[in-house]
Amino acid sequence: MYYIENLRIFVLINCNIMKGNLSPVIVFAYNRLEHLCQTIAALQKNELAMESTVYIFCDGPKENSTPEQISQVHSVQEYADSVKEFGKVIVEKAKVNKGLANSVIYGVTKVIKEYGKAIIVEDDILTHPYFLRFMNQALDFYTEEKNIFTIGAFTENIKIPDDYAYDVFVVPRVESWGWATWADRWLSAQWDISTYPALRNKDRADIMRLCKGGDDFWPMLQNQALGKVDSWAVRWQYNMSRAGKLCLRPSYTLVRNIGLDGTGVHCDASESGMASSIPYYNKDKYDITLVKDIQENIIISNNLREYFACPPRPPFLERKRRQWRHIIKKISAIIQKH
Repeated sequence: MYYIENLRIFVLINCNIMKGNLSPVIVFAYNRLEHLCQTIAALQKNELAMESTVYIFCDGPKENSTPEQISQVHSVQEYADSVKEFGKVIVEKAKVNKGLANSVIYGVTKVIKEYGKAIIVEDDILTHPYFLRFMNQALDFYTEEKNIFTIGAFTENIKIPDDYAYDVFVVPRVESWGWATWADRWLSAQWDISTYPALRNKDRADIMRLCKGGDDFWPMLQNQALGKVDSWAVRWQYNMSRAGKLCLRPSYTLVRNIGLDGTGVHCDASESGMASSIPYYNKDKYDITLVKDIQENIIISNNLREYFACPPRPPFLERKRRQWRHIIKKISAIIQKH
């Protein structure tokens, strides 16, 4: 009976996709023409590309940009206007720089209010030809399973138990390298971090919920509050963890990040090892089965959290040595100026 019910839902989802009930795809771009060209080319190779509506949001030049930097931004915008080979392409070009976080929050909100769901990639994500198929099926399949907050297409190189029988799993960590969500989840998010108990009064329970997805999120959220980073993803993670929800992932990744080469504003070359040995989906035909009422596998979640564990603090004396070295370096620089 369980198999028949899943098969019935699977058939209905495929019928919906064939009828054109596809999610819009949102692409965010700024100043990296070469990366964007590769991202669009990969999307065009997807099975459902010709039936999909694609929105391209191009950010504007920053204040005090050089002529060369302005030219890079304009070349991206001109290329976006030329993109074809999708069902429909809609381009929106910002006149001034919004920054990635504001661009994502604005763009996703605008599109998701109209369609009720959205698939999102940034300009450095190469998608597998089955990416759109998986995302659309998962969006339809899990619409009513409110414990699933978002869907990610990237899977870190973590250990999945040998006896784990499914093609997908859920974890308490959002994914930003090719992802999707629904309007009711997205529009429930609170983006103003001044309202977060974790920051307002160092609510320990709030911090612990946030860090279920990885110890890196708490310092990231603190840096967001200090203005050192501008991240929509850490706030998206906060909203998911506070709601007690989960992110669905495939057991094999369906995307590659080509932006870890030092050209990105928010990623740098030091992170390139993170995506170097990820198991990539390599089957000749689409063979990902979705599962109703999927439950969190604690072993997988713990392995993912360990993957993002912050390194232990150095011993007290070593920290003091580093602080003094830093002070001496500053004093030396001042003396040299005079």
